[in-house]
Amino acid sequence: MRWDNLTAPPVEGDPERAAPATPPLPLALPGAVARTFDTPEFAGMTFYEVQAKSILNRVPGQSRVPFEWTINPYRGCSHACVYCLGADTPILMADGRTKPISELEPGDRIYGTERRGAYRRYVTTTVLDKWSTVKPAYRVTLEDGTTLIASGDHRFLSERGWKYVTGAMHGNARRPYLTINNRLIGTGRFASGPKESPDYRRGYLCGMVRGDAHLGTFSYSYGTVHRFRLALADDEALSRSERYLALEEIKTQRFDFTPASPTRRAVAAIRTSKQRDILAITELVRWPVEPSDDWRLGFLAGIFDAEGSCSRGILRISNSDDAILDQTTAALRHFGFACVREDRGLPNRVREIRLTGGLAARLRFFHLTDPAITRKRSIEGGALKHQGALKVVGIEALGLELPLWDITTGTGDFIANGVVSHNCFARNTHTYLDLDAGADFDRKVIVKVNAGELVRRELAAPRWRGAHVAMGTNVDCYQRAEGRYRLMPQIIGALRDFANPFSILTKGTLILRDLPLLRQAAEVTTVGISFSVGFVDEHLWRTVEPGTPHPRRRLDAVRALADAGFSVGVLMAPILPGLSDSDESIEATVSAIAAAGATSVTALPLHLRPGAREWYAQWLAREHPHLVPRYRELYRAGAYAPQAYQRELTARVRIAARRHGLHRAEVGDNRQLPEPPPAPTAEQMTLL
Repeated sequence: MRWDNLTAPPVEGDPERAAPATPPLPLALPGAVARTFDTPEFAGMTFYEVQAKSILNRVPGQSRVPFEWTINPYRGCSHACVYCLGADTPILMADGRTKPISELEPGDRIYGTERRGAYRRYVTTTVLDKWSTVKPAYRVTLEDGTTLIASGDHRFLSERGWKYVTGAMHGNARRPYLTINNRLIGTGRFASGPKESPDYRRGYLCGMVRGDAHLGTFSYSYGTVHRFRLALADDEALSRSERYLALEEIKTQRFDFTPASPTRRAVAAIRTSKQRDILAITELVRWPVEPSDDWRLGFLAGIFDAEGSCSRGILRISNSDDAILDQTTAALRHFGFACVREDRGLPNRVREIRLTGGLAARLRFFHLTDPAITRKRSIEGGALKHQGALKVVGIEALGLELPLWDITTGTGDFIANGVVSHNCFARNTHTYLDLDAGADFDRKVIVKVNAGELVRRELAAPRWRGAHVAMGTNVDCYQRAEGRYRLMPQIIGALRDFANPFSILTKGTLILRDLPLLRQAAEVTTVGISFSVGFVDEHLWRTVEPGTPHPRRRLDAVRALADAGFSVGVLMAPILPGLSDSDESIEATVSAIAAAGATSVTALPLHLRPGAREWYAQWLAREHPHLVPRYRELYRAGAYAPQAYQRELTARVRIAARRHGLHRAEVGDNRQLPEPPPAPTAEQMTLL
């Protein structure tokens, strides 16, 4: 990164900017104003505000790009957030179950925490965004055996507050960090859920039917009646029972049992009156002589759904049948749960089995057995307390880079494998066109705060001849920091006023904010807008471009711009040899691009510059080792694939484009635009 054309902005008369820069300044940037913002979007980021000496940058003559001038209002990217956890790290969902962090999606409901009075308590929150990159990984090991794979920049909640995985006492890396004997806050590692084996299903049916069903053969004056009926207010348990019976070839009929009332929920039921079915169900719920672990887990889930409750932090299972109480107690103790049986001397002989061990034991019960009824699994409002077994016993650098995932949540945190994990903040754009997943970016972003006035001054200079200016070709000009600094409206306004042609390449949808200005500019000059979408395969995107917006979200933005009257081109880049260059992948991607309303598509095979080349080679060897020889052959001469491969790939994309009516537009003037479209909808604005 070059700094010799940058100086610090004046601070006289500006008390906010006159504040001393607390973060250390780069040695090559003396006097810059370093600023941090106490807002979730920029947590951990430092912005160095500078007065640039020039803003129109000439592209080196040896470059292969088809333009000569660029404008880059930023150096670095405010979306280069830290990344935290290994893909398999289980996250506590709002329904009481867990899901690997890599499988979460925006909109999912999970648990976070918030402080209420003297305690931090569990509350449900929403996943707002997720992303990933490849970072050096560390293993944090706790006394109870919990292991967490995280980057050094990730934070966990300890008994002494939030702490990074790594840090230092002095120098630029100074920050609070974990040490041996720190204790993390939470319940400790989550138990693995049961497998839905035949024994588990039969155990569940035994607990459910014995606990809550009506089953038997009855003789009356008019004949013999066979009857099975299971009536429940919770459809989750009823549906599971119905499905498990069907797997045993027992078909039941569903019907409304009782309607809802002001004080009671509606109850639905399933039933059968076939003798064969009654005999089969009776056999299914017979006590096993030597119950397997799967059967015991299923039985605990079924009896909890039928007769269990969990309120005010107490998990109970109630029944009057000695055999049921004995089987429940034996199963709990078999899996190491502590419990007590309480007899209140009720006339109906109903007694209770109460689980002890607090929230950690309740969560372990839920995860180990997996009851169907989610409302009974709620821990909303439960207090987080210190757990002695969560002492840090090891922090180990793994010596390799791994794909690490992170999410943004409404509470600013989430529960990762039983401990409170700090929320990092969303990265909605990825600034390079290749696969260099943030290797050239850190959390220090240079902001040319005088970009707008500088553009006007340089466009007015006599030596300027009105050449085309490209933006977003190095650093995305619509990165998250643009939402705060708003440099692009000033730049577009200047280009409009001087009728200077320009183009924007982006992966970010913040561009929709500037639709009115872009339309005004398009009335007096040529405005080009392009998005980068290399492929639409979900799995490939997650593994290769995890830090970028989903390809479908980019295409939604293409549609919004096309509806506004712009001819939006799509750079189909990078196309990956052996991964996204098949006929099927090209067909799916071109079809989606055409459906989004793009007017052109340009194929660009992967090129591997120094830095990106090393990162990609490591990933390829790990994920697709069979492709390594092919890549060595393709890229043995340098960063670019052979011309023959590029021509063949371009031809195949062109054929697919013609098939979908997507012809590359002639270079022309787009000054004639239709009437302005309505303002972006709320749904579109959520993309920003």
